Amino acid sequence: MSAPTISAAQSVGEYLQSPDDLAKVAAFRKKLEKEKASIDARLRSGVKEQLDATRDGLRKLFGTRSNVQGIKDEMETVDRMCSDPKYVVSTFDQISRVSMVHRNFEQTEEMVNNLLEMNSKLEMIEQMLIEDSNDILGPAPNLLRIHFALNRLEAFRSQTMHQAKKSSVDTRNTLARWFERLTRLIEAFDEYVLDLARNILPIVRAGNPDVVVRLMKVVEMEAREDEKAIAIKLVKKAGKIDAASKFRSMQANARVIKHYRSKVMKCITDSIQAKFDEVYAANERDPAGFLDDLVFIYKDLIRIESDVVPCFPPSYEIWNTFVRQYHKALNNTITRLVKSEPEASVLLTLHAWIKEYKKSMRELGIPAELLEPPLLEGKEQSLIEDYLQLIIKKLDEWSENLMRTEVQAFTAREEPPELTADGLYTTPGTIIFLDMVNQQVDLALNSNQGLVLSRAVEEVNRVMRAIQDRWVKLVDTEFKKYSEKPEEVPGGLVEYCIALANDQIKAADFTETLSARIEPLVSDKYRVTIHDRLNDALDGYLDVAKKYTQTLISIIFHDLKPATKQLFQPSWYEGTHSQIIETMRDYMSDYQAYLNESLFEVLLEDLLDSYLVTYLTALANGPKLNMPAATERIRQDINDAYQFFGTYKKMKELEPQMEVLDQVLSMLEASKSLVFLSYWAFAKVHGPCIQFVEALMKARSDLDRSAVSEVMDSVKRKVKDEGLTDPPEPTIMKKIVIQGALSRFLVRT
Repeated sequence: MSAPTISAAQSVGEYLQSPDDLAKVAAFRKKLEKEKASIDARLRSGVKEQLDATRDGLRKLFGTRSNVQGIKDEMETVDRMCSDPKYVVSTFDQISRVSMVHRNFEQTEEMVNNLLEMNSKLEMIEQMLIEDSNDILGPAPNLLRIHFALNRLEAFRSQTMHQAKKSSVDTRNTLARWFERLTRLIEAFDEYVLDLARNILPIVRAGNPDVVVRLMKVVEMEAREDEKAIAIKLVKKAGKIDAASKFRSMQANARVIKHYRSKVMKCITDSIQAKFDEVYAANERDPAGFLDDLVFIYKDLIRIESDVVPCFPPSYEIWNTFVRQYHKALNNTITRLVKSEPEASVLLTLHAWIKEYKKSMRELGIPAELLEPPLLEGKEQSLIEDYLQLIIKKLDEWSENLMRTEVQAFTAREEPPELTADGLYTTPGTIIFLDMVNQQVDLALNSNQGLVLSRAVEEVNRVMRAIQDRWVKLVDTEFKKYSEKPEEVPGGLVEYCIALANDQIKAADFTETLSARIEPLVSDKYRVTIHDRLNDALDGYLDVAKKYTQTLISIIFHDLKPATKQLFQPSWYEGTHSQIIETMRDYMSDYQAYLNESLFEVLLEDLLDSYLVTYLTALANGPKLNMPAATERIRQDINDAYQFFGTYKKMKELEPQMEVLDQVLSMLEASKSLVFLSYWAFAKVHGPCIQFVEALMKARSDLDRSAVSEVMDSVKRKVKDEGLTDPPEPTIMKKIVIQGALSRFLVRT
């Protein structure tokens, strides 16, 4: 059953299924026009080939018909001449029998002489064939003589074997043995002819085009003999039996049809494909080198047009044949190349090569209809998609293998991280990954197509973000294990977090440099996409680096949990705060030695914030403060903090951040009537913070409940009178959480 016909309206309807698809009409129209042009070209080529074949067939048919008619006329004449004597000469039968006996004697004598002389003739022919075949490139001076002699001997063999059809089996076997040497020599000559056909271009390049001319004379003569044999067989099939029996030459013809022309043309085709296969095999591990070596196509075609075409009869249309076969062999070979799944660079090189091939063939004046089918079925643009898919596959494979190794090293932590030339911790996987990305981007750049580069950058962004997310989750998991069951976790988490943080900065610098390098090379159409994708990856690296510094700080404060729980507890008055400072100092010494300088500065800022939040939260949610001992202790803590953080920061930068502790201390030291003055200096920076201030006042042992109420009333009145609100930018106080009475009780218990 034939497939159901789909109308044009249905086809368009399937493509345009939503209003948004109207925007694709232009692209759809171009696609249809391209497909129509391809189909038209194939149809023209097919029609021309069919017309040529039909024209050639008709020409041969008319020639055969003329030959048959001529033979028929001659047969009628002979028949008439042979028939008349029977009625005129009374002794014609006797004369006819005597004539037949005489003719048989002559034929027998001739056959015996030929058999006796055959070996000497074969020796001469064999020697000439050996001389000519020693050098397949020519000059083959004996080619026509060999063919002529062999042709006569072959005719003698055919006639003899035909006459012996009615003889005994022993007789036929004896004759076959006599002709074995001739048969082998004919086969050797046939093979020699086909070898010449396989080496037509090398023969011409060797300066022997006359060998090709002689070869074609042999082929043409054999073709004529084939045509005669076919014509005689047709006459025997269509004519009367009596006429056939009287026509002795017809009976004697037992020629084997050789089809030299078709065999020679097939050898030419096979030799072209063999040459492509040879070049491909020589460069099987170097596909790019194979494409470079294909320059022989143009050299061969130029030489064929100038030196080979004149050696062939015009009816062969040998130029068209060579062009078509070179193109088909090329298509077969590059299809094989694509199926071998070469490197991505090869696909891009092949895409550019095909474009150059089409241009070169146009410059040679070769019509498009001879270049059918189109290379890769006209889908060479799919090489770009194949390249992109290969990039995706390779990036995924390489990154997965790399991550598997890196994750294993990170979770086992059997060895410390590697050190860079600057003495900073790093992991080897980052350098490998960035080199891999650089290679893929350079390959995409070589395509000279903004679309390819843009798509490649999109895939690079996808892989980068996936790796970032994976590392973040892994570090969170390892820190959770560290905080919950530290005894079961391998050491070195700090060192590896430092290494990963350093790698993020390295990757961010690489991404920024990459963006600056490739953005100017593409049009605005793709520049925005490339910038956005690389900028997104850059932000991701910075965010992950920030995440790792937060983890490093979390490790510090996890170790400080016992000490921070004692803040403002009875033991605190004995100086336990110094343990916090010393612990931070130990960690920061390692961080400063092995962490990127920019990251260390970020970590220092975050550590200061975490310290202030921890200290102020503990103060706001702590027990009653023994005044004035508490303020003296706080003052000493502030001094210790200044000394510690002042080691890494300038005082003019540190003081604005530490000022909140000084302001809180001032509120704790102020008398009941002057608290609002200290509070006002605090509130102008941090906003009302009523809940915090109230918790602070309630913690003072020198203020009873009524005093606290008075202080808070004056504070609230001041806030109301001044219309005080939270600052536009949140300060450190926004992070302070004041627990309720129940929460405090639960924490203490």
